[in-house]
Amino acid sequence: MARIAVIGANGTVGAAVVAEAVARGHHVTAVVRDPARYRAGEVAVAPGDVLVPADVARVAAGQDVLVSAVGGDGPGRRGLIEPAARSLVEGLRTLGGAAPRLLVVSGAGSLETAPGVRVWDAPGVPERLLRVMHAHGAALEYLRTVEDVRWTALSPAAELVPGERTGRYRTGLDQALTDASGRSWISVPDYAVALVDEVEQPEHIGERFTCGAV
Repeated sequence: MARIAVIGANGTVGAAVVAEAVARGHHVTAVVRDPARYRAGEVAVAPGDVLVPADVARVAAGQDVLVSAVGGDGPGRRGLIEPAARSLVEGLRTLGGAAPRLLVVSGAGSLETAPGVRVWDAPGVPERLLRVMHAHGAALEYLRTVEDVRWTALSPAAELVPGERTGRYRTGLDQALTDASGRSWISVPDYAVALVDEVEQPEHIGERFTCGAV
């Protein structure tokens, strides 16, 4: 079983990743800024701020995989996503060859829906959501310059929604995936399944991939 630290374990996606990893018997450490507010359950809990490279190095030491599930514009945390990617890499670099793999929860905005057209080009996307999409895009572009840290970014389909865990999904690289009806979506639990599958069977070191409902 793998030793997995999840930064942002108290968020919607982070919580789903923790639940999926624990259900499979992995040893999980939930990394949150305020451990007193986290209901630990079956996992260890460690304090840590993704924007502090020394915190990243501390919580990553001894792990097999570090998952970053941070995202969005939380209270007092605007502009978090791209700086977090840089901090994660900086912290892992201090561990040298002992650094774990890095799996980053990425966004769907930069996925292509047609040649030269991306999800974020769709008309009517709210400005706040556009800001988050482009922040994820900037973080991905930065990660693509990194060669000395083993990283993987996983983008969901265009819609990441609450729903049931089916354990079924499709994967691709830079094109948004659609189901038989033409909708691009995946449930949060199935996104977590795809991410933990990548933990167990690495297939996308040094690249972004995406997952969508069947």
